[in-house]
Amino acid sequence: MTIRVLVADDQELVRTGLSMILSAEPDIEVVAQAADGHEAVALAQTLRPDVCLFDIRMPGLDGIEATRAIAGPGVPHPIAVVVITTFDLDEYVFAALRAGAKGFLLKDAGPELLAQAIRAAAGGDALIAPKITVRLLEAFARSAPTASSAQPIEPLTEREEQVLARVANGMSNSEIAGELYITLSTVKTHVASLMAKLQARNRVEIAIWAHETRRR
Repeated sequence: MTIRVLVADDQELVRTGLSMILSAEPDIEVVAQAADGHEAVALAQTLRPDVCLFDIRMPGLDGIEATRAIAGPGVPHPIAVVVITTFDLDEYVFAALRAGAKGFLLKDAGPELLAQAIRAAAGGDALIAPKITVRLLEAFARSAPTASSAQPIEPLTEREEQVLARVANGMSNSEIAGELYITLSTVKTHVASLMAKLQARNRVEIAIWAHETRRR
């Protein structure tokens, strides 16, 4: 199955380079490029790619607002977005994920991690650049207003505790499945159960809860 990707970056050289890297992957096809946020949103809504790769700083409409427009709360049929930037700033990561992004990468991440992030987003998973994952989650734990360290609605099972710890350390569903020797669908079931029990809207809030309660 081919993953259809839209690439948006205001710098033509960067935009072309990212597109070339992704197009070299056998299971990824770049279906369009955009030079600003408004164009990116319009193309995304028209073409309905599997994943959008958005730069943060774009003229007119930045990557955060473009992400919110196609993947944010209240969007009926959201499109997966991976945000990529040169700037390693916590506020950018926080804003991107709150806007609905499925991943956050720095532009020095390298071709392999870039492709992994696209595949993860296409599969409904999330990937954040490893070097900022723990720092990000700790920042969320200190400041995120939607996170809660209250006790879960129902006690967590031993397996859910194991999955929880790995989500908190930034592992993808595939990585968790491999480490715990369980199927990907089983991991997704446990993550869904964790979301229900912790009243979390996504895996980021699951990780926040784990960090607040020191269960990582």
